[in-house]
Amino acid sequence: MKPMGAFDTRLSPDEVLASGEYPLSRRDLTEIAAMIYADAGIYLNDSKASLVYSRLSKHIRVLGLKGFREYCTLVASPEGAGPRREMLSHLTTNFTRFFRENHHFEHLRDEVLPGLIARAKSGGRVRIWSAACSDGQEPYSIALTVLQQLPNAADYDFRILATDIDPKILTAARAGIYDENSLETMSPAMRKQWFRDVDVAGRRKVQIDDKVKRLITFNELNLMAQWPFKGNFDVIFCRNVVIYFDEPTQMKIWSRFASLLPEGGHLYIGHSERVSGDAKNLFDNIGITTYRYIGRNGGKRA
Repeated sequence: MKPMGAFDTRLSPDEVLASGEYPLSRRDLTEIAAMIYADAGIYLNDSKASLVYSRLSKHIRVLGLKGFREYCTLVASPEGAGPRREMLSHLTTNFTRFFRENHHFEHLRDEVLPGLIARAKSGGRVRIWSAACSDGQEPYSIALTVLQQLPNAADYDFRILATDIDPKILTAARAGIYDENSLETMSPAMRKQWFRDVDVAGRRKVQIDDKVKRLITFNELNLMAQWPFKGNFDVIFCRNVVIYFDEPTQMKIWSRFASLLPEGGHLYIGHSERVSGDAKNLFDNIGITTYRYIGRNGGKRA
């Protein structure tokens, strides 16, 4: 795979890949792709030109710039640090829903939580990481699964860390306010127990109960940067994120996750993702996109 930022001299840098109010040239896309790759590991190519145009053209208009060329100059400069962070927010995909890929939560409930709850009740430490939490629906789904089995989980050393690269989406996650239709995958009993109706600017919304929030800490984290963790995680959810990275970056991320799991720890990944590289020999694939860490001396079991 050609490294990001590399320029193919056989192709015209001035070719327009997406047209509209601000034409997007191949040169513009190449520079934007190099920056987003350097900042977040996200891989973009020519096929993403329409997506880049649709998500950034409004930002260019708000900034009062003349087009993508001026925009690229700004976000590449020291003075453009703020707009560059905004660019990352615009280009990050934040699609999620409660109990998405529900088989993971069923496996967590039936196979993983009994042991973790027993440990917590005996005074042990339990940690779960939602590594790309978006607007919070994934970590709240994890917390609801825990609370179904251990209603007073917050009384124990049982915590969920939820991280995301986008500070704006984290603000929404901490608030825990959603459209009513976000709860379509949830039973009426769960909705009644853990959500209350709220009015937001004249619109009916629902807000998750503070008892659920108490289990979760939301922090900003770039998966490509240093991870400031002092201990291991028993469970890691990182779903439908690594697919946006190129293959070398994916393999690096899987190995970093492995380094944070104890033997027997679990990793849940997205439906289109597979653990690859050196880390492949450190995990057993025990279900649909469900992995158990077997340790560096454990060997790969059939």
